[in-house]
Amino acid sequence: MLKVVSVQTALEIIEDNFSDIRIPTETVSLENSLSRVLAEDIISKENIPAFDRSTVDGYALKASDTYGSSESIPSQLDIVGEILMGEKAEDVISDGQCIKISTGGMLPEGADSVAMVENTDSSFGDICLVYKSVSPFENVNRKGDDIKESSLVFSKGRTITSRETGALAALGINEVKVFRKPKVGIISTGDEIVPVDSKLTFGKIRDINSHILSALVKENGCESTVYGIVRDEYEDILSAMKKAVSENDIVLISGGSSAGARDMTVDIISTLGEVYLHGIAMKPGKPTIVGKIDSKAVFGLPGHPTAGYFVALRLVKSLVDLLMQRKDEGRKIKAKMLCNISSNHGREEILCVKLTDSGAMPIYGKSGVISLLSESDGYIIINRNCEGLKAGDETEIYLF
Repeated sequence: MLKVVSVQTALEIIEDNFSDIRIPTETVSLENSLSRVLAEDIISKENIPAFDRSTVDGYALKASDTYGSSESIPSQLDIVGEILMGEKAEDVISDGQCIKISTGGMLPEGADSVAMVENTDSSFGDICLVYKSVSPFENVNRKGDDIKESSLVFSKGRTITSRETGALAALGINEVKVFRKPKVGIISTGDEIVPVDSKLTFGKIRDINSHILSALVKENGCESTVYGIVRDEYEDILSAMKKAVSENDIVLISGGSSAGARDMTVDIISTLGEVYLHGIAMKPGKPTIVGKIDSKAVFGLPGHPTAGYFVALRLVKSLVDLLMQRKDEGRKIKAKMLCNISSNHGREEILCVKLTDSGAMPIYGKSGVISLLSESDGYIIINRNCEGLKAGDETEIYLF
């Protein structure tokens, strides 16, 4: 019989037993940093921008010289020069003076704001008429407005996306220290499993788990090695497990995790290492195993593809986040449920949902029905102590 624990307890067991594992770091170029996880804080060594600069085309001036300006009574200022973008501002302006400036141009000494060209008239030679008053530092990006020198830009554990690369480039950072991608070995077991390119015969099913689990861990910043299909023979599974453990940081073995006579995974893990749990109060995903062999995390996942997928999403991803100190809660939105949902199982229940303009509709099916995942936009988690949800309840949707 399985000794079932809650999902929260399972997550605590994972943290207690694997938080001491250290994933090595490496340095990669900015060009190759996309989707990698920072292994150190990024501290700015300079101000961005490095100088006060104009955000518009217009005239750099002293704001006080424009107070009271209007269409009928414009301010009259002497034009004493021009600053182009990329040039250093050499001139200094005094009261009653202004300098023509381009967007991005460096604000000259003495100026504290910029009048937009639309609100001025310079058709009178070296005289500029300003028809609208401006406030101090209006239309100006001040030195360090974007990023201040010595400030924390990104924390260790941040995943680099296209958005982060822009800031890193602005800071002149061409290389970053990141965590090496955790290596995940994947073993699929079962006499009924055949390769995906096989023609199905009676009683056989194609190997879904190797492919969906490999894709999932890659999506979450890992490298994966698939060790193929292993038959339900103790020595074959034992040999595959030893090889996978020796070559990876984490090993996932799907199938053979329930309490049936031919389910040998828990015996093999306990023979080679230690089993921390066998069974979680989660639907789908009850017959899950978590253990350790040679300081490597080993997960025995249910053979049903959807069940194995969600266990990996809830537990394996949490371990990967832990090992790389990644701060990633996934994409979530709030949506109203469009129907009543009964859930009185004493287990945390995961349901796939389809989103519409009106809200979220659950997609029902058994844990072996893989089309559930491809047809859904996300999933909901119903607490094990909750008896269900009512139509109209606003619920958190975890987006795929």
